[in-house]
Amino acid sequence: MTTQSAAIPAFKQASASPALTASLLVTLIAAVTISGAWFFQLVLEILPCPLCLEQRYAYYLVIPLGALTALAARSGAPRPLLLAGLAILALATLANAGLGTYHAGVEWGFWKGPTDCSGPVVNLGSAADLLSKLDTVKVVRCDEVQWRFLGLSLAGYNVLISLLLAAIAAWGFARTARRT
Repeated sequence: MTTQSAAIPAFKQASASPALTASLLVTLIAAVTISGAWFFQLVLEILPCPLCLEQRYAYYLVIPLGALTALAARSGAPRPLLLAGLAILALATLANAGLGTYHAGVEWGFWKGPTDCSGPVVNLGSAADLLSKLDTVKVVRCDEVQWRFLGLSLAGYNVLISLLLAAIAAWGFARTARRT
């Protein structure tokens, strides 16, 4: 009987390189997460508020950086380069967990949210069309939860996912730093 890492060379290489394993996991989980956010927005029509959109920025950084770090690890890049990539992945996702915590606190009413959560600024045209156009503007507020599952909003799930990504990147960093 063969193990998966022995049967498939890519798994064998990933298990031999913590930088490769961590960066691949971070990239995959981040890609699934942002795909889920787009699904909620485009299919379920749960529109994101300004804080939701800001939380996506970390994923837009982490996905390509994680892929580049994985490629670098697979190519045998120097350890300092791999450590830099993993450190940025860990810091970006940790900062995103902080932003998600702030957003969840706004939703729970622990503190006030930003003033830009009052909806998009659009060209309202002439004064005659103002009232009709105001009826079509959907204001997405940062302090109102549009969806919850098991008591957590999407911002709450972002905190958990971002902390997981930070932990994976930190694990990869620590293991790569210890390798001789």
